[in-house]
Amino acid sequence: MKDILLLTPPFTQLNTPYPATAYLKGFLNTKNIGSFQIDLGIEVILAIFSKKGLENIFALAEKNQRIVTANAGRIFALQHHYLKTIDPVISFLQGHNATLARQICTDDFLPQASRFHQLDDMEWAFGAMGTQDKAKHLATLYLEDLSDFIVECIDENFGFSRYAERLGRSANSFDELYQHLQKEPTYIDRITLNILEQRLKTVQPKLVCISVPFPGNLYSAFKCAQFIKAHYPGIKTSMGGGFPNTELRSLTDTRVFEFFDFITLDDGELPIELLVSHITNTEPAQEQPEFKRTYVLEHGAVSYHNSSPRPDYKQSQVGTPDYSDLLLDKYISVIEIANPMHSLWSDGRWNKLTMAHGCYWGKCTFCDISLDYIKIYEPIAAKLLVDRMEELIETTGERGFHFVDEAAPPALMRALALEIIKRKLTVTWWTNIRFEKSFSRDLCVLLKTSGCIAISGGLEVASDRLLALIKKGVTVTQVAQVTRNLTESGIMVHAYLMYGYPTQTVQETVDSLEMVRQMFELGVLQSGFWHQFALTAHSPIGLNPSEYKIVPQYEEISFANNDVQFIDKTGIDHEQFSYGLKKSLFNFMHGICFDYPLQDWFDFKIPKTTIAPNFIETALNAEPVFTNKQNAKIVWLGNPPLVQTLTKSKKGQSWELLKLSFHDKTETVTISVDKEKGAWLLDTLGKISPYKDKTLTFSQLKADFETSFDDFELFWYSKPLSVLKNHGLLVL
Repeated sequence: MKDILLLTPPFTQLNTPYPATAYLKGFLNTKNIGSFQIDLGIEVILAIFSKKGLENIFALAEKNQRIVTANAGRIFALQHHYLKTIDPVISFLQGHNATLARQICTDDFLPQASRFHQLDDMEWAFGAMGTQDKAKHLATLYLEDLSDFIVECIDENFGFSRYAERLGRSANSFDELYQHLQKEPTYIDRITLNILEQRLKTVQPKLVCISVPFPGNLYSAFKCAQFIKAHYPGIKTSMGGGFPNTELRSLTDTRVFEFFDFITLDDGELPIELLVSHITNTEPAQEQPEFKRTYVLEHGAVSYHNSSPRPDYKQSQVGTPDYSDLLLDKYISVIEIANPMHSLWSDGRWNKLTMAHGCYWGKCTFCDISLDYIKIYEPIAAKLLVDRMEELIETTGERGFHFVDEAAPPALMRALALEIIKRKLTVTWWTNIRFEKSFSRDLCVLLKTSGCIAISGGLEVASDRLLALIKKGVTVTQVAQVTRNLTESGIMVHAYLMYGYPTQTVQETVDSLEMVRQMFELGVLQSGFWHQFALTAHSPIGLNPSEYKIVPQYEEISFANNDVQFIDKTGIDHEQFSYGLKKSLFNFMHGICFDYPLQDWFDFKIPKTTIAPNFIETALNAEPVFTNKQNAKIVWLGNPPLVQTLTKSKKGQSWELLKLSFHDKTETVTISVDKEKGAWLLDTLGKISPYKDKTLTFSQLKADFETSFDDFELFWYSKPLSVLKNHGLLVL
C-alpha cells in the first residue's frame, strides 16, 4: 500500500518513460512519502501488441465489419503471420533475442503492408546501417502497419505517442471532450482501465496524481479519473504536468471537477506535498487548507488557491529522479527513419535529467517565456548533477542520459563535462541548446570527450531579419559555424525549423530552405524538423500581437487556453509550403537530392532563392579570430607523453631539445621544444589535467611562463603548441 499513485496516461514514448512521475517520486522520497508510479502507456501498448491482443483486434475488426481498404484487408488476410511474429518482434525491440535481427532482415519473415512501400526509396540507406538497426527499422514499419489497421478498424484515435490528441488541442471549451467522455469506453480504454484497476487494488492509494504532458494524454487522463470517481470514490484525483501548466491557466468550467479534485500548476513538488498533507491529515480539517497553485471546486465554482507562504523547493532539494516501479526492461526501441540523429527520440532507454530549471536566455518571442517553467531560471551545480547521474546508473543500470532542458547553458555544460571526465565516468548524453557562439571548437571537443553524442537546437527561420525579430540572439552564419564545430568534434546536430512566422514572406521561406539545403549538403546538419508557427497565448507575440502584424481570433475561454488562431496580415498561405519543406528535408537527411532545384519540391510557383550558392561555405571559411580571454580555462585532455632528450648542433653551437611523443586512442603525434620550455610544458600539462581539483586560466599560465621566459604569446602560438591544440589542449 502507498498513499500516492503517480500515473502517466497513454501515450507518450515507446522507448523510455516520460520523466515527470520519476521526478516527483524522487522528491517524495526526500520527504519519506511512500508512492508508486505507473506508465500506463507502455503497459497498454504491450497488451495490444501481443499475440492475445492481436487475436482480440482481428476478431473485433471482423465482428464490426470495419475492414474496408485493400491495405486493411491484406493485414487481416495475413493475421496468422502477425500472430506468429508479434511476441518475438516485441521481445527483440525490448533488447532481447538479438539474433532475431538476422531473420527480420530477410524478405520473408515479417508480413508486409503499405508502410514497407517506402523501402524502395530507402534501400540504399541500409548499407550504412548495422543489422540490428536495420531490423529495428523493419520491425518499426511492421508495427506501423498494425497501427494503421487499428486506426482504420478499431479506434480512429489510436497513435503510438498520442491518443485522441484532437480533443485536447485548442480546446477552449470543455464541451466536445466532455461529450466524448460520456460515451462507452473504447477497446483501448478498456485495456487501459483494466490495468489501472489492477494497480488501484494493489497500491490502494489515497491520492492519484495524473501527469498530463501533452494534448495526446488528456482524454486518457480524464477517462482514468472518471473510472476512479465511479468505482473508487474515496480516492482523490489530481492533475498536473505540461498540459495544465500551459493550457489551464484560465479554467472556469466546473464540469472538470467531476473528474479531478485538484489541478496543480507549474513545479509540482510543493503543491503535491501540501495535497498529501491535506489528504492524509488525521487532525480536524482547517477552515482554509494551505495549497500552492491549485484549482479546486468550492461553492459550485472553480477557485484558485495559492495561499501557502512556503517557497518552492530549490533544484538542489528535489532529489534524484526515481524510476523504480516502472517496467524499464519492457520499453520498445524503434527506428522510424534511417537517420542516426533522428532516431535518438525513439531508440534506446534514456535516463531523463535537467541541467537547469527554465531558460537562461528567455527572450524568444514565440516561446511561453511569461510562464514560470521557462521564466524562472535556476541551474544545478555540476557536481550534484553528476552525483545524480551516478545514482541513476546504480538504480537503473543505464548509462544513457537525455538532459531535457529548454536550452542547456554552455557554462554549465562545460562544468558538467569536466566533472564527468574527472570522475572517469563512461556515459552517453545529449541535450538541447541555443546555437550561440560560446560553442567553440574546443568546447565541442570537451563535450564529445565527456560522452555527448548529439545536440538539438533551434535554427527556426534561417533568415537574419526573422532571427532578430524572434530575438533568438544568433545569426545564420553563427549557427553554421557552431554546427560545424559540433559536427567536426563528432557530435550529431538536429535543427528545429520554423515557417509561417509573422511577417515572413514567401521569398524568406524559399531562402530559408536554401540555407538549410546548403547546411545539410556541407554536412554541418544531420537532422531537422519543420513545424509551422503556432501562436500561443503566453508568448510575447501572443501578449502583443499588433507588434507582429497579426490579428488573433480569440474565443471564449472556459477550459484550455494556449494555441490561438490568428489572421496573418500578409495574406500568405504558409500551410501550402508544409509538404514541400518536409519532403525536401526528408531527402536531405538521407544525404540525397541536394542538386534538385528548390522549385521541384513544390507543386506551385515559387520565386528563385536570393541566397548565394556558396553562402554557408563562405561563412564556414571565414578566418578565425585568434584571441584568448584572460579568464579562459586551459585544459589538457591528452595522456602524459613519452620523453626523449635530443642534442642539436648548428654552426658549432649545440643545445638540448625535448622530444615529446603523445599517444591517443587512434594516433601518435610528436613535438620538439627547447629543453627548459619543454620541462615547463611537461609540468604544466600535469597541472591542467581535468583530473585535478583546480583548473588554470590563460592569464595564470601566462604569468607562470613569464616568470622564467619571455613572450608567452609567441610560445602559445608556436607550431608545437598548435599541434597540441589539435590533440587535446583546449581553451574553454
